[in-house]
Amino acid sequence: MKKYIKYANLLIVILLLTSCDDFLDVNVDPNNPTVVTPELVLPVAQKYTANLIQGTDAGGRRANTIGNMLMYNWSQSDGFAWYPDEFKYNVSSSFYSGIFSNSYTQALKQYQILAELDETYDNYKAIAMIMKAYHFQLLVDFYGDIPYTEALLRKDNATPIYDDAAFVYSDLLVQLSAAIELINNTGSSVTPGTDDIIFGGEMSDWVRFANTLRLRIAVRESNASAISEAFAQSEGFITSDVLVNPGYSLDAGKQNPFWNLYGADESETVTLTSKATCATDYVISYLQNTNDPRIDYIYEKPETGHLGVVQGLLDYDTPIVDAYVPENVSNIGPGLLKNASMGACIFTLAESYFNQAEALLSQGGDAKSLYESGIEASFDYLGASGASSYYSQPSSNVSWDSSSNKLEAIITQKWIATNGITAEQSWFDYTRTGYPSNLPISSQASTSDRPVRLYYPASELSSNGGNVPSQPDAFTAKIFWAN
Repeated sequence: MKKYIKYANLLIVILLLTSCDDFLDVNVDPNNPTVVTPELVLPVAQKYTANLIQGTDAGGRRANTIGNMLMYNWSQSDGFAWYPDEFKYNVSSSFYSGIFSNSYTQALKQYQILAELDETYDNYKAIAMIMKAYHFQLLVDFYGDIPYTEALLRKDNATPIYDDAAFVYSDLLVQLSAAIELINNTGSSVTPGTDDIIFGGEMSDWVRFANTLRLRIAVRESNASAISEAFAQSEGFITSDVLVNPGYSLDAGKQNPFWNLYGADESETVTLTSKATCATDYVISYLQNTNDPRIDYIYEKPETGHLGVVQGLLDYDTPIVDAYVPENVSNIGPGLLKNASMGACIFTLAESYFNQAEALLSQGGDAKSLYESGIEASFDYLGASGASSYYSQPSSNVSWDSSSNKLEAIITQKWIATNGITAEQSWFDYTRTGYPSNLPISSQASTSDRPVRLYYPASELSSNGGNVPSQPDAFTAKIFWAN
């Protein structure tokens, strides 16, 4: 914890040439109050958001990692035993428990400070409302019923009740609409600047992001009226990838969290996790068979050509000894690992287009242009070229016109577009739709399909056991929007 606080303090020094030594201790003694300014709170909260998706610090595997594992994007090189629980689908009260605990104790805790500011800071309050909705939706999608109405009152109520997942979803739509209205009616409210390390204080971008989140929620729960409301919003949807960047650099302790985990250290020595993590055989074959140029950007191409590994493989000496050592397999590629200073993506533009395409399709519209825009946005993020040539091929789930099942085409392309970036979203889509079709499971799995949810963490069971619901089965009890 001390290491993390030190990092957060260095982050704020870079941004604001000031210190936040007192800030992170939010449980302030009322007899010795500490001045907490929104300019200090906001970037720390947003940095926590990036960490939750991309993973960093101790035990740093988070949302993107579990998505890539469960969606058969990633496997393991010879010589490592990096992902035993993931390969066995060993869902337990400790499996990826940081997604639950860090959401509440880090990001949401800081956004709640902003949400409680007075009307002078309505823009900050609106941002907090939007980001709280972002995190609460993720929590529902991972766990189902969650602490919500009482969740952020823990200093006054350490044992919050659990709210019904469907209720949380419906209220998130209300909160996002209220945030948009608040921004549009702030008047002389203080506006963030460089302390907003996502949009730089451009409040119109926050309106578009709120509306984009509203559509994600509406599509996931098949809410026709909310879909119509999102399309009716005059500002529309995001126009670029949503990135968090507090000033990441190659320096120790200041790197982009994805780079820090899967790239190299400050001396540019490749991390062991980078060597351990590689493509699966299935995803390599899929991208090759569809002539997808993104393969060389999503995965590193060895001198001997692309090579994936069966997920959960135990005998690496079959058929050829040393065939699957890191030098020979397709590790994470340059389109994902750009550099240590790259922004941490929390929402891709490609996903936004695919959500719009699915929404329009559900209302009987022609979603071809949105579908193709999603593919183009994916190519752009990776730095690849040739999107139009790719989706002009007469292949199912590549060309819109050649795809008999348009929904499967959309979800399959979203699976590719979120690979290595926000892959948890494709896991949610798979649980909801069953697409992409014929996706393999780990060779070490003892079940016929992948999990559909995570378990509540042991820490919550011990501290709030009286309110934690009976744990639903992780393999059969789908989140409400998938039933």
